[in-house]
Amino acid sequence: MSQFLDEIKVRRSVYAISKEEVISDQRVEEIVAEAVLHTPSSFNSQSARVVVLFGEQHDKLWDITKETLRAIVPADSFGPTEEKMAAFRSGRGTVLFFEDQEVIQGLQEQFALYKDNFPVWSEQSSGMLQFVVWTALANEGVGASLQHYNPLIDEKIQQEWNIPASWKLIGQMPFGKPVAEPGEKPFNPIESRMKVFK
Repeated sequence: MSQFLDEIKVRRSVYAISKEEVISDQRVEEIVAEAVLHTPSSFNSQSARVVVLFGEQHDKLWDITKETLRAIVPADSFGPTEEKMAAFRSGRGTVLFFEDQEVIQGLQEQFALYKDNFPVWSEQSSGMLQFVVWTALANEGVGASLQHYNPLIDEKIQQEWNIPASWKLIGQMPFGKPVAEPGEKPFNPIESRMKVFK
């Protein structure tokens, strides 16, 4: 088995994380930057945008998310939501993934024949970027998970960090030192998921 495939197997959803440093913040920045540069995008659109939050900025994100959810989740059932937000906040940082809609709209105008495909391809490209960052972090011993509290938190995030209006939030990846092993991951039979014709 190739080293690449072995590295893919290391990536898991890790929810129990702490603020303790596994790798330097600078190394996290390097990983994210390399991923942004080298992850493919349709028509080489390079529409991906990221924001990396550390320390108090990371804490602020999950405080914002908690209070946003508090306004819509019934008070008598808010406990589990609050615990989940606290778990994400207990990490070292968060990567926010965006797609720049101005880039996508420009491609739609330039290549009208594919107009309906560009938003789909944009999401696929973002998914690849998320996977690359997640896997690269995992292989440095950093635990992470992928969350989707957008669009509920979009406006507040734009205001707090002066995010351009054209950047559409796609996902949030809290990361930190793993403090518990992820659970067992069951696999459906590969025969039901793959066909081969020769």
